Amino acid sequence: MTKFSIVIPLYNKEKDVFDTIQSVKKQTHANFEIIIVDDGSTDKSLEIVKNIIDKRIHIFSKNNEGVSTARNYGVKKASSNYIAFLDADDYWYPNHLAEIHSMIIQFPHASWYATSYEKTRNTNLTTPMVSPLKSKGENWIGEIDDFFKNSLIDCLAWTSSVCVKKDFYTTLDGFDKDISHGEDTDFWIRAALSSNLIFSNKITSTHNLDSYNRSSDIPSGKRKNLNLSKFETEEKKNTSLKKYLDLNRYSLAIQYKMSGDKVSFKKYSTKINLDNLNARQQFLFNQPSFSLNLMIRIQKLLERLGIRVSSF
Repeated sequence: MTKFSIVIPLYNKEKDVFDTIQSVKKQTHANFEIIIVDDGSTDKSLEIVKNIIDKRIHIFSKNNEGVSTARNYGVKKASSNYIAFLDADDYWYPNHLAEIHSMIIQFPHASWYATSYEKTRNTNLTTPMVSPLKSKGENWIGEIDDFFKNSLIDCLAWTSSVCVKKDFYTTLDGFDKDISHGEDTDFWIRAALSSNLIFSNKITSTHNLDSYNRSSDIPSGKRKNLNLSKFETEEKKNTSLKKYLDLNRYSLAIQYKMSGDKVSFKKYSTKINLDNLNARQQFLFNQPSFSLNLMIRIQKLLERLGIRVSSF
């Protein structure tokens, strides 16, 4: 039976981390170790996890250096070749590891695996991920030969739904410690360019967007975003990657326009092929910052009422 090393980076998640770990302990596939890397928490997070008695839990503490360094540290401490990631404010359903185990049995030579997930936006709104693969049915499992084409709305890979082989992770040099926002996207791109993903349509995890102390709350001007330019050679010969990168550029450009950073807006916007944006996105792209900020406020209000509105 496959053993998993579950890496949980922890930084100031005292309100969520207990429930996160409980979701791991409820797994029907029980052959695992939990590696918690406390990244210099200043709240009661570390105290909470130390009070959870389970011989499978291994806790390491280090100075705060960011989530990428914490994950990389955790992987080095892992005893298994199968690394499952889980953020300290997200949750797994009891079948998560069992589903990945089934995928490994079917595709033992693959390098990385992922399951479908849902997003909890607030207490009134939880939405499933959106992908063309959903048309294949809930029980579909298969190899993805075009990761980027199938990740244009919601990415097939999301940190708390992914399992990677340790040797593959090491080959890719792990997460980029110099990126504070988009380090996961950077890793998915490098992984997808190196090896096909094995994906399951079963929803086995919850991405908690309504948690406390999320990195997305940090102002855009203080973020160290991923460098999309380093993939320019690959995107010239891969139209799906080009569109995927342009949608990421669009998202970053909009954020910078809303914050009034015209230099950063231009940096990303000038490299976008507008044909890769749909009509709604092109409309938003040309709106002034005050209109965008107003629309975001309206979007958040509607979400609190249980109504989801997006640019897709």
